Amino acid sequence: MNDTGVAAPASRRTGSSQLLRRIAVTGLVATLAAMVATAVAAALARAVGVDFEVPEGGETIPVTGVAVVTGFFSLVGTVIAAALLRWSARPAERFLWTAVTLTVVSLVPPVLSEANAATTVALVGLHLVAAAVMIPPLTRSLRVIAQRSEHLTGSIDAE
Repeated sequence: MNDTGVAAPASRRTGSSQLLRRIAVTGLVATLAAMVATAVAAALARAVGVDFEVPEGGETIPVTGVAVVTGFFSLVGTVIAAALLRWSARPAERFLWTAVTLTVVSLVPPVLSEANAATTVALVGLHLVAAAVMIPPLTRSLRVIAQRSEHLTGSIDAE
């Protein structure tokens, strides 16, 4: 903490590149897990009869498309986590609120897509699966990094 009682962002407290690398690795592993989880869930949904057909254009969403889109937006979430680690004094709390808010916003397009009920429910479920796989490990990692950084700063300030 500084003289005003406000904690400095983690990147100023310890080695910035090492902390960013740690969150990047956590994010990459979580991204891969989210891609697999949503692809498996989409394949299972398709196996029980969900057609994943979106009326606008009449196109069917392929299972691989689900994995690719999940991967892209999961990496975006990882970049947000890294940015908050770099520039926020409370990265875990801010990431959690941001990620939950973006997850809620991501539920709007499937609901408005005019797809059949099974496809809509499956798409909403896939968004929630991806969020459930991505948000906890990134939040936990940000919290651990911030606590360790605070502990290190406190011991340095005490000297």
